[in-house]
Amino acid sequence: MPTEIDSGLAALSDQLILATVLLYVLAMIGYALDLGFGRIRAATATPARKLVTVGAGAPAAEDAGPADHADRGDDAADAPAATPPGPAPWVARTGAVAVALSWLGLAGNVAALITRGLAVGRWPWANMYEFVVAICIAAVGAFLVMQARQPVRFLGAFVCLAAALVLGFAVRYLHVQAGPVVPALNSYWIAIHVSAAIIAAGLFIVAGVAGILFLARKDGPSRLPAREVLERVAHQAIVIAFPIWTFAVIAGALWADKAWGRYWGWDPKEVWSFITWIAYAAYLHAKATAGWRGRAATIVQLIAFGCLIFNLVGVNIFLSGLHSYAQVP
Repeated sequence: MPTEIDSGLAALSDQLILATVLLYVLAMIGYALDLGFGRIRAATATPARKLVTVGAGAPAAEDAGPADHADRGDDAADAPAATPPGPAPWVARTGAVAVALSWLGLAGNVAALITRGLAVGRWPWANMYEFVVAICIAAVGAFLVMQARQPVRFLGAFVCLAAALVLGFAVRYLHVQAGPVVPALNSYWIAIHVSAAIIAAGLFIVAGVAGILFLARKDGPSRLPAREVLERVAHQAIVIAFPIWTFAVIAGALWADKAWGRYWGWDPKEVWSFITWIAYAAYLHAKATAGWRGRAATIVQLIAFGCLIFNLVGVNIFLSGLHSYAQVP
């Protein structure tokens, strides 16, 4: 018997998505003001020590004490270091407001997905529109959790901008009316396999934003943090996301065996999920064994991020297979 659709809840879900987009846009503006008028950061996270070649038995210049400077008559040693003026008080308040708006937007995003699921009586990520809505929850949620634990508020403008644009695109081009799904998706595996993929994708998106900012950051003082900070944030997100993605791939194989009688069938979604896994595994392997750092490691990470985006979006839209449930209008 077909599932009865609660049109009232479905309409409420659509309205909550529009409110979520507005909140993300306002949060993005707040983060942008915080970033644009905040303090200027140095080019590196920690100043490099200057190596000075000295003769045998002679003290290094960097180890010279205050008395040594006085003996040389070094006036620069007594001059106070030039400290750039700090940000205005309103900047800190703007950043705090942006964080609050982000949490409100995340709450609206979650409520929109829950009401969509209640309207149709199933897990609400069975088509492309619902999946994109869930991905935005994961990305913004991952950023906010990281922001609560370490100073990564600089990512807020870019993560909220991406979430607002993606949700707007989903509303305009991917939206389908709430309804039942094909029988293959009526399984508890959708709560296991797809949930893991969504969480991992959200973390990968945060890492991808940090990687793009790494390449965009110029040498010298900048409003963005040092490249070392950006690289560390991306690496931390990927270290958490990779085992979750691995679990999602394994769970997908188990679901495929239950639904179609085989673990692997070279379906486009299966192939690109595995390609994405290999790409991120190559990044982690290069970081752990070959000692890749900086630009080279970031480029590998962004190649993996490109594989992820094509797997999440391109495969569903451009390729056909057993996973062709996008229902793109």
